[in-house]
Order: sequence, then structure tokens, then C-alpha cells
Amino acid sequence: MNTTAGRATISDEEGMFSIEASPGDTLLFSAVQYRRKQLVLSASMLESRFIYVNLEEFVNELDEVVVRPFNLSGDLVRDMQQMKTEPVVTASTLGLPNAYVKPMMQSERLLKEASMGPFHLGMITAVPFNPLINMITGRTKMLKRRVARDRKYLLTQEVRNYYPDSIFVSRMGIPADRIDDFMYFCEVDSKFDSIVSSDDHIAILNLLLVKSKAYRENNQLD
Repeated sequence: MNTTAGRATISDEEGMFSIEASPGDTLLFSAVQYRRKQLVLSASMLESRFIYVNLEEFVNELDEVVVRPFNLSGDLVRDMQQMKTEPVVTASTLGLPNAYVKPMMQSERLLKEASMGPFHLGMITAVPFNPLINMITGRTKMLKRRVARDRKYLLTQEVRNYYPDSIFVSRMGIPADRIDDFMYFCEVDSKFDSIVSSDDHIAILNLLLVKSKAYRENNQLD
């Protein structure tokens, strides 16, 4: 900045700059990583083609700061030992009977509702008509197919999350934008469910490698 003339400029990546100035003007150099420096221009300076200005690096050292109200030191182990925390309240810590029950999918809830059998109210046995109507209309059968489809989709997503995209692309030769299509290609294989349910990651990877070769051939990707 030419503080005398009230003009300013910014240097390029190599530190080069140009600014209008007259003899006696004061230039102020300022940057985050350097100390400020002032330079009064003389007539001989302006007659030179270039003026080289050396700046001194500036390191902003902060005073020690203590974070309150916990007085954290930055040592995670020590800080965790000193902190007082309340017990985690979950269904399992409370000993509730539904602690480890897997939540049903929407399709499973609909199927259960559609096929709900007789229930007893004291001395009276109530027989709902919904299961019979749903069976006649085919809704129960449709819901069973939806449950099976949703379960298979969850298995496919579980396998999809086992491996990063780079494995599909580099090792299996599957383009990144076709990974989901490739997973559907694997999903229809009769051995897919049993291998994935075994939770054997080596067997799952071998299956994907075999299927990737067939997928590339069918889609002419090689």
C-alpha cells in the first residue's frame, strides 16, 4: 500500500507487483505470514527497474489457553479419566426386554398386520376379517414378496458397504457409475443369499470377482 497516495495493490504468486508512486512516498508491505515493513521511496529507487524488498517471517505465538469449565489438557486419555459423565441410558442398560430386538422393516410390519390372526378379549374370541380379505385379494402374497425383496436389498447394501468404490473399479474392473447395476447383477445369483449370509468376507469377495468377469463380458467392458 502506498500510504502517502492512498493506493494499494496485491502481489502475484512470485511476489511481483507494481504501484504508482513518487519520491518521498511511503510503501507499507503487509501479509499474514510476514512482519509489516515500511519503505520510504527515494528518487534513486524510482530510477531503478526493480526494487527488491526483503520481508521477515512472522510466527504468531499464542499464550497458553485453558479451556473451561472442563480444564482440558489435550491428552485424551487423561481428560477422559478426569471427566465425570452420566451413565448411558439405552434399552440394554435398562434391561428392557426389547433391548436386542431388531426393528422390523415397514414391509414386515404391513405383512404382520395383514396376516394377524384371532385375538382374545376376556371370554370373547375376536376373528378379524382382514387376514381373510388380504389372502383372497392377494395382498398378503404381495406383501410377502415385498418383504423378501427388501431383505435381499438390505443384504446387497451390506455387501456394497464392505468395500470402497476403488476396489470395485481397480480390482473388479467395474466403472464407478455402474457399481449399483453390478450389485443388482450379483443379487439375482442363486448363491448370493447363502454366501452373504455366511458373513465370510473372503467368499463374498471371490463371488464378486467371478461375477465381475461375467458382468464385464455381458456389457462388453473389457
